This record gives sequence, C-alpha cells and structure tokens, in this order.
Amino acid sequence: MISLNKFLATASIILLINGCTDKKVIPVVTPTAPVADLGWSFETSPYWQDDFNTSGIPDPAKWSYDVGGSGWGNNELQYYTSGENAGVVNGNLVIQAKKENYQGRQYTSSRLITKGKGDFQYGRFEVRAKLPKGKGTWPAIWMLSSDNSYGIWPASGEIDILEHVGFDLNKVHCSVHSSAYNHSRGNQKTSTKVITGATTDFHLYRVDWTPYSIKGFVDDEQYFEFINENNGFASWPFNKKFYMILNVAIGGNWGGAQGVDDNIFPTAMEVDYVKVYKMIEQ
Repeated sequence: MISLNKFLATASIILLINGCTDKKVIPVVTPTAPVADLGWSFETSPYWQDDFNTSGIPDPAKWSYDVGGSGWGNNELQYYTSGENAGVVNGNLVIQAKKENYQGRQYTSSRLITKGKGDFQYGRFEVRAKLPKGKGTWPAIWMLSSDNSYGIWPASGEIDILEHVGFDLNKVHCSVHSSAYNHSRGNQKTSTKVITGATTDFHLYRVDWTPYSIKGFVDDEQYFEFINENNGFASWPFNKKFYMILNVAIGGNWGGAQGVDDNIFPTAMEVDYVKVYKMIEQ
C-alpha cells in the first residue's frame, strides 16, 4: 500500500506537470532525524492573558467572534451571535447558551476567538473554567491554525485543550487532529479523564505545546501526550501559529448524540482566566 507521504508527493508532481499554477502545491519534506525531547520549559509569567476583571463586553483588543448558524461542520444546532451571548460578570467571562429562535435556529450561543489578536506558536496555555451543565451541551477550549498553511481542516491541525459533552458528565477530553489522525478517520489522538464537579467547580485546563509533543493536563495532572513523529505535516502540522477559541455548542454529531434537554437553558460556561506562557528556546 502506498504511504501517505508518497501519495502526496506524487500528487504534487502531477499538479505541476499539468500546469495547475493556480493551486497551491505544498511540498512533502522527508525528515532526516527524529525530534529530540530537549526538555523545554516555559516562562513563569504569562505574555498574553485575560483575567476578565472589567465588567461588560469581552476586551475587543483580545477577542473577536465567529458568527453564524451553519452547523459548523458538526451539525450543531446553535447560532453563534456577535457578542450578545458573551459578557464579563463578577470577574468571569460568561458564554451563555439560550433556547430562543434566531436566524432560523432554536438556540443561540457564542464563540470567541483570538485570531489576529493572539496567535501563538508553542507555549503553555492555561484556562480556568467551569463548564455548562445539561444534556446537549458541548463546550470547548481549543485552537486552530491561524493561516491554514497546509490546507483546510484537518490538514492544518486542531488542538483541543478541553472538550466535554453534557450527556457524559465530568468526563473531560484532550485531543489533537491532523490529516493522519482525526475523528473522521476514527483514529484521533485523544485521552479522557473523569473529574469531580466539572460543571459545579472551576478547574484548570492546560496544554504544553513544544516541538517535541503536545501534553494535556487538568488541575496540573497530565493525562494526554501526542509526540511528534517527525514524518511530515500530515501527522504534525503543529509547527505554525494557532489561535484560541472558547465556545459552547449545542447538539451536533457528538454533543447531541443523546438529544438536547430544553429544560437546562439558559446554561453557561464561565472562564476565570486565560493565560499563555512563552516556551523557552533551547
């Protein structure tokens, strides 16, 4: 069976021969040596953060919004508004999901992004949050490629610092997705951990991202690691800048697998802070 790298390399050559100069051809690089674990550490003070200490709208210098009700590739049920469902209250960012008819959808919520205002390559990412409760909720704290250098999802990668689905209370997930490993193939790299009070207490969700690996933690206890196989961007597109996303989805292929309980609304994810620490170069 032809390997993925050989297939991509052959496809690139064919495109060039056919004169498809309007298409972006991404070269496949064959590694010459494995990535070594150099024991990277991180600065002790964050260089990008939001403590959500000012009531009102989230800081527009740090946050923008993804807006719409297209299903977002997962058949999600909510319409993401341009801020009507997000605000800073009592020192916390509150992302609220509501049961209401809006733009042809029966639910509204919010999806905040740092793209263009916080784009990061490597580092320690910490988010202290309390998750929404109820069947049908699907909160996420995650990251996507800032420029899609390797192509659209999943080619340019996804880092899930935290996912939780309401029908599986207190089980938190940390995952990565790439062309070689993703849920469409059924082989995404992921780990889960059952914690106490995910929806009633604040917990610290964290990822340490270095050239060697991506490690996931909850309350500073590691439960996930994906090591760079150094065999090209198909498995490791994580050498580019990524931006952060905070959202509460409703329903969808995973979040709605056991339906949606309309008695839970309104429900919200509360975020105490977001902090990003620089990786110290070796």
